[in-house]
Amino acid sequence: MASQNQDRLRTHFASAPESTHNDRWDDLWKEGTFLPWDRGHANPALIDLLQHPDSPPTSPNTNPTPGAPPLDSSSSCVRYLPSAVDSNKTRRRVLIPGCGKGYDIALFAAHGYDAYGLEVSSHAADAAKRYISGIVEGVEGEDKDWKGPLEGEYSAALSQHEAGCGSMEVLLGDYFSDEWLKDVEGWSEDEGFDIIYDNTFLCALPPSLRPQWAARTVSLLRRPKNSNDEGTLICLEFPTHKPASSGGPPWSLPPIVHAELLKQPGQDISYGDKGVVTETSRPEAKDGLARVAHYTPQRTHTVGVVNGIVRDCVSIWRHKSAIS
Repeated sequence: MASQNQDRLRTHFASAPESTHNDRWDDLWKEGTFLPWDRGHANPALIDLLQHPDSPPTSPNTNPTPGAPPLDSSSSCVRYLPSAVDSNKTRRRVLIPGCGKGYDIALFAAHGYDAYGLEVSSHAADAAKRYISGIVEGVEGEDKDWKGPLEGEYSAALSQHEAGCGSMEVLLGDYFSDEWLKDVEGWSEDEGFDIIYDNTFLCALPPSLRPQWAARTVSLLRRPKNSNDEGTLICLEFPTHKPASSGGPPWSLPPIVHAELLKQPGQDISYGDKGVVTETSRPEAKDGLARVAHYTPQRTHTVGVVNGIVRDCVSIWRHKSAIS
């Protein structure tokens, strides 16, 4: 069942045309008194993935969500994530759409990546810039207070490698527009981002925008030039347990949604009874993404835990050409 916060958030958008949703998000950030998606720190599942990119800890319990990975699920890829620095000593770029206050920006940067957060709300972007500014001052001044809001996750990340802290940037713009790309250092359309992290972004979009999200995400993800140069999409699948009929945002997002969207990016997907996405046997497009890892994390935000069982999933995707 949807929580009170989810019900209140859905009501905020219920009477608003989809064309005004960006303004509705900005209204919430401007008021600043109801931000239920802001947990005060990065999702523990991401913290664990970045700390253990070869073997992130997984849940010991079976996830009852339809389409969730089995307990013995394994990955065909050698490493879940590309390293922060490539063979040319260049930092890899990460994009976090819908970055909120910027916890994920700081976490990726602490692991050595150049991290870009994108917000469509000017008030959200301002909040993220304030947060990032404090982190930068802490790094430069070796301030112990910046160690990380949950468990010292930023300082723990820096202790793992010699690359130092990557850059942290907050961009203002619409994910589906190219205007903000001019502010990405060294950007060129044929390169893209090395990592895109989707956490509570797709679930915030009206279902009508899902095909557009898939096509846009594929277009922004770096296309492989060799086996060590692979764009990687990380999806924190949430909320998986919420009934599709309850509406949104956040909209129900069980694993089948990503699987169907990324088979044929940009194409509509099928919905059955009560708005539930249905699995199809349609072939995978050449420009589709292939899921190279899928697991239930050992821990996540409390909102993704039901009756003591983690219901969120993590899926990792790459261009089909990178693994074929």
